[in-house]
Amino acid sequence: MKTILFVEDESALQKTFEDTLKEQGYSVIHALDGETGLRLAKEKNPDLVLLDLILPKMSGFEVLEELKQDKATKHIPVIILTNLEDMQNVQKAVDLGATTYLLKSSYRLEEIVSKVKQALGETPFSQ
Repeated sequence: MKTILFVEDESALQKTFEDTLKEQGYSVIHALDGETGLRLAKEKNPDLVLLDLILPKMSGFEVLEELKQDKATKHIPVIILTNLEDMQNVQKAVDLGATTYLLKSSYRLEEIVSKVKQALGETPFSQ
């Protein structure tokens, strides 16, 4: 079973995603702030990280940068899931090593699951 770390400060959104990802056969761990998310990524070595950018204690950009600079975690695909839509933020996340950049408001839950499957090298179900 593949493990996904979801770093998101909105607990209701975390719960929704967790339920959906578990239905798809994933194990989900979550963090409500960037500092905890980074620690869990290093401790648990998840197969994928879903990462918000606006987080308490440590921004998603800082978490992404640290993950990609650490030999032990740089291989983990990171999908940015945020409401920040300006191109400067998109480019910064990609430059730091994000696999995919998704706007929360632009994607349905099923589409995000499909992106997760793609990032994990699994065939997404047809839509």
